[in-house]
Amino acid sequence: MSSPPPTVGFVIGTGEVYLRRAQVEEPRLVVEHLLARLLGCGRLALHTRREESLGEKRTEAMRRALKRAADGEPVQYIVGQWGFREHTFKVDRRALIPRPETEGLVTRILDCHGLWSEPAPLVADVGTGTGCIAISVALARPHATVLALDTSPEALALARENAATLGAADRITFVEGELADAVEPESLAAIVSNPPYIASADVDRLPRHIRDFEPRQALDGGQEGLDVLAAIITDAAMALRPGGRIFLEIGSAQSAAVRRMLIEAGFEDAAVLPDLAGHDRYAEARLPAG
Repeated sequence: MSSPPPTVGFVIGTGEVYLRRAQVEEPRLVVEHLLARLLGCGRLALHTRREESLGEKRTEAMRRALKRAADGEPVQYIVGQWGFREHTFKVDRRALIPRPETEGLVTRILDCHGLWSEPAPLVADVGTGTGCIAISVALARPHATVLALDTSPEALALARENAATLGAADRITFVEGELADAVEPESLAAIVSNPPYIASADVDRLPRHIRDFEPRQALDGGQEGLDVLAAIITDAAMALRPGGRIFLEIGSAQSAAVRRMLIEAGFEDAAVLPDLAGHDRYAEARLPAG
């Protein structure tokens, strides 16, 4: 006689033990995210459904999901979506998983009142990935014109899918390529970017759920993690109009180097600000007004 399908509470407990043995970070949280997605409810609602039977099909689906998590796959890729600010984005291995630090970058640009007082500012998101920055800006500031650039056609396709789902497709122009090839000199009001900024040698030391699953080109910033940042700053100095602004997410140990590069490229008011954890994370500057 076969055993009845397990309850939600049983799966939470046994799943946590299974993932902990597989050395998965925050195993209970991962199990809860997987179950919430499977049941179509919020994670916090699971405690009201602990005695509910999963049923055979859901039990088998949960087993497959737990196996993927135990093999190191990020929970975001398994559930296929992730929250960023007030929106839910499709996520998969074509692009970097949106992170809370990048939400802070969006907050920095949206809080720049001088930028949004203009009637139709042209803003470029360099290395758009899932499109989370470009789409968040386009939805929050509908009078802006937003360009979303990426050198990866796969990432750009994912960004387009997210823009269509979230109703921002007609507000964003997607461009495959580098900033210098995509815009005219002195045409942009602002540039925002979460570029690869991890040193090449450090990428191989990242946790396996990042190292083995997220696209390396979205992580690897060269020998010191500054190669892509340097290229963006150089291109930005030409692409931004006088008074134009740049907003960058950077590594916590890169503040002095990035500030120096900004000043050498002709920017002024270069500043580095902390994220919510207190780590240097956001570099901002503007070109002289002329």
